[in-house]
Amino acid sequence: MPPIPDAGVWNLGADRTYSDGSTVMTINRRDWLRSALALAGAPIEWSSFPVAHAAPADPDQFDAVVIGSGLGGLGCAAAFARQGFKVLVLEQHNKPGGYATAFERPGGFVFDVSLHSTVVGERDGVRNLIGGFPEIEDVEFVPHPSLYRAIFPHHDIRAGERDLTGYIRTLGESFPEEREGIQALFDEMAAVSGDIARYSAAGGKVDMSRMAAEYPHLMACYGRTWGAMMDKHLKDPKLKAIASCLWAYYGLPPSKLSSFYYALPTIQYLEEGGYYPKGRSQTISNAFVKFIERRGGKVLLNARVEKILAKDGAAYGVKTAGGQEYKARAVISNANAYDTFHKLLEPDSRLAPYLARMDRFSASLSTFIIFLGLKQDLVRKLGLRDTEIFYAAGYDPEAGYQAALNADMNDASFGAALYDNLFEGYSPAGKNTLTLLKIQGYDHWKPFEEAYRRGDKAAYRKEKERMAEILIRDAERVLLPGLSQAIEVKDIATPLTNVRYTGNYRGAIYGWDQTVDNSQPRRLPQVTPIRNLYLSGAWTSPGGGYGGVLASGLQCFAEVMKQWG
Repeated sequence: MPPIPDAGVWNLGADRTYSDGSTVMTINRRDWLRSALALAGAPIEWSSFPVAHAAPADPDQFDAVVIGSGLGGLGCAAAFARQGFKVLVLEQHNKPGGYATAFERPGGFVFDVSLHSTVVGERDGVRNLIGGFPEIEDVEFVPHPSLYRAIFPHHDIRAGERDLTGYIRTLGESFPEEREGIQALFDEMAAVSGDIARYSAAGGKVDMSRMAAEYPHLMACYGRTWGAMMDKHLKDPKLKAIASCLWAYYGLPPSKLSSFYYALPTIQYLEEGGYYPKGRSQTISNAFVKFIERRGGKVLLNARVEKILAKDGAAYGVKTAGGQEYKARAVISNANAYDTFHKLLEPDSRLAPYLARMDRFSASLSTFIIFLGLKQDLVRKLGLRDTEIFYAAGYDPEAGYQAALNADMNDASFGAALYDNLFEGYSPAGKNTLTLLKIQGYDHWKPFEEAYRRGDKAAYRKEKERMAEILIRDAERVLLPGLSQAIEVKDIATPLTNVRYTGNYRGAIYGWDQTVDNSQPRRLPQVTPIRNLYLSGAWTSPGGGYGGVLASGLQCFAEVMKQWG
């Protein structure tokens, strides 16, 4: 059999070298910058991509087959369909979207699975532009009344919608002795974003020998944690905790999280605001499905892929659990990377270096969520006006992260989403729809895994009810007095729920952790050692989040086009 292409090349240059066992990975800054542009949402030049002139005639033959309909898979499939290629999406669930879905419960309650807030592009003064796909116009987004509220033991901070200046002023009023450092930190974050914008405007055509001089702030992010970036400007641990209060959005505490991965999305979020789609996140996924199908593509639900068909180191199709086989020039896995190589592919000793590298990555945290339908409008009764509230029981995000890893309910920190403050009609009249959330590791739930899979859930239900009771009590104490008496509907989701509905390894919500050593450009790329097999979604470049996975889908399409010449 022919050898599998070198698993350590990844189109990287020779700036830094990292030992990878039997493989040596080399990194250069040009590739890192190219990745940075994707995360920053650089505009797509569709005219640079080819247009298909003829589709395969065989109904079971496609230009591309996409495994999974998360937004990374739908975005990639939409790119193929947009350019006239014949594409098929296969989804195990009965609805498309992965984490970008919603579900209904009795009493008229509709719950969003994951979306809290996202950045949306502006078009003709209206925020409805989904990056890369200007043709999608039928999703209506509304702004949050305030971006978020962060409650700490001795501080209660609000970040205004599209009001970075006001947020900096608020932090300065709480920590007057650190005003200069606060301003300097956000100036540096803005400067990173500015460097990206200038690099994008230059089309990436710059003198690499002058990168450090021309893009100093961007270069300073290279290989640095968010904690190190803060330490340069801030001194007070409480201030650092408040400035890092969004760390749960990225899944790692400051000491582990890539500075670039925190700084760039956060400054964009503070400057451009947070938005939410009417109809929940399901409307985004449905819009992509409609986009794909109107252009000749197919999205099949309840169609679980159980095997990637490969021969001589090259993928040529997939086989579903129902026995149906589909052939394609390119197979794109929007399933998690771990299962793609450990379950969907036949074992192959030639993949050993690639799998050894993957085994050193850690999967991100998962979530424990309580979806609540209230029989009264408790939010209005209590005078709460925020939509996103983070409650931190202390000022140590490192300890908070360890508590999350261990599913330690003694840490009373949580997030609350009160979306009835977004627009009228979010809930049935006189009622509330809200969610309480804790990020959480998977290991606590692993002992329940086997029984859960065979349908024996008595012990599992007892444990999740125990946790839910604690979380509801904490939320009632610090934010929502009267909550327990107002509950009409209660649904509890755990990391095992995430595994069940999304198939994500360890119920991860962000793919692999965004550590410095597993961020751009060292994160798994879309190209894999198996010819014709590509990755799209949170487990690959640039990373998790709605914007991240859509960028990943577009990057994946671009890589396929590059391979096809």
